[in-house]
Amino acid sequence: MKAIGIDLGTTTISAVVMDEATGKTEAAYTLSNDSFLHSGHPWEKLQDPERIVEKATELLDGVLARPEYAETIRVIGLTGQMHGIVYLDRDGRHVSPLFTWQDERGNDKCFGGKSLCEILEQQYGISASTGYGLVTHLYNAATGRVPEGAVTVCTIMDYLGMVLTGRKKPLVHTSNAAGFGFFDVEHGTFRKELFSQVRISEKELSGVSGLAAQQMKLSGDIFPEVTAAPAILGTWKGIPVCVAIGDNQASFLGSVSDLRDSVLVNMGTGSQVSVYVKDYICVKGIETRPFLKGGYLLVGSSLCGGRAYSLLERFFHQYAEALHVTEPEQYSVMERLLRSYDEDAPRLKVDTRFAGTRDEPERRGKIENIGIDNFTPGALIYGVLDGMAEELYQMYLRMADGLRPPRTKIVASGNGMRKNVFLQEITARRFGMELRLTEQKEEAACGAAKAARLV
Repeated sequence: MKAIGIDLGTTTISAVVMDEATGKTEAAYTLSNDSFLHSGHPWEKLQDPERIVEKATELLDGVLARPEYAETIRVIGLTGQMHGIVYLDRDGRHVSPLFTWQDERGNDKCFGGKSLCEILEQQYGISASTGYGLVTHLYNAATGRVPEGAVTVCTIMDYLGMVLTGRKKPLVHTSNAAGFGFFDVEHGTFRKELFSQVRISEKELSGVSGLAAQQMKLSGDIFPEVTAAPAILGTWKGIPVCVAIGDNQASFLGSVSDLRDSVLVNMGTGSQVSVYVKDYICVKGIETRPFLKGGYLLVGSSLCGGRAYSLLERFFHQYAEALHVTEPEQYSVMERLLRSYDEDAPRLKVDTRFAGTRDEPERRGKIENIGIDNFTPGALIYGVLDGMAEELYQMYLRMADGLRPPRTKIVASGNGMRKNVFLQEITARRFGMELRLTEQKEEAACGAAKAARLV
């Protein structure tokens, strides 16, 4: 028998078919996630839930229609981009776009010169970043943007599970619920009492919205039902559908075989460094997230990650266009420059925190140590890769004091790592550990299939 895993990523939608007996992936399929919506606000990052569900269902049905899988699929697992939310009405239908994890409204300084994230930190001692679902909701509630008829929220993969099974109320796994913010990770419950105390003062609200006070009343009942255990939501064409899990946890599950001796470095649109710990611990600047089989993941997240390299490619691409060069992309040229780069030459020091950090959203990247001999394209390309690895390594150092025994192996995942041998070498050298790539190319979808097998 086999399991299907579906991953609703930020830029792609993927599916894998896994043999349940061996845990090996037999086939993988990927579609582009072309669902981004245009917005009049630069801080707003939205996607179309209808489009995502349509494409995911099309992909799933295409797999099920293949004759080699007839009567062999036992269960369907779901995962996808964490933190973002979709508003639902009482019938379980979406009444909003998907507010994605990249949404920056929590950093909008419209509340008397302060951002919502700053107010939460300074007045309530709550560390919650922009893009987290309940931060998004609080901002919407305070500015009159909660959609008419909204009664609850869920992630986009939770919503796919509802559509597939006909559910009217979401059931959210703790791995996703924790990504909303206001969540007690140690005890697996939302901090509803603390959430209900949050208020924006009249002074901070002045000029924002006359609907604010009325809308804020909605926030107290917005929480979805939560489960810590894998659970069946219902069926799609007679096949059980498992509750969705977070893509970070899914990637870890789909990538790492030795939980206690491995560091997972994932390089995608964003990037993460993750390690498993059995007992709950708290590390400043690091998230402690629920895992599946008991235990927790310590996670450091870069907001830019692999996007730093794509930004550099775009820089070279714009220059090439000015020269009327028609090549569709510059990655192959960048690779040639790296192959001829002298690693013993004085290096550029590149800070790749171009999108800030969760703790310091206003921080920006920089380039240092520029000299006559190293102000070259090759040095800049190498410096960006080195900066990407360095940011994750510094996060890992925060975790390392609490790790017993120390980790000795890096498991690398994500296309940003898989497609760049130079980044692999730089990361292994910076961490001082052996690095191996994951066997599966669609790690999160693979992890979703593995999680579904546990039901």
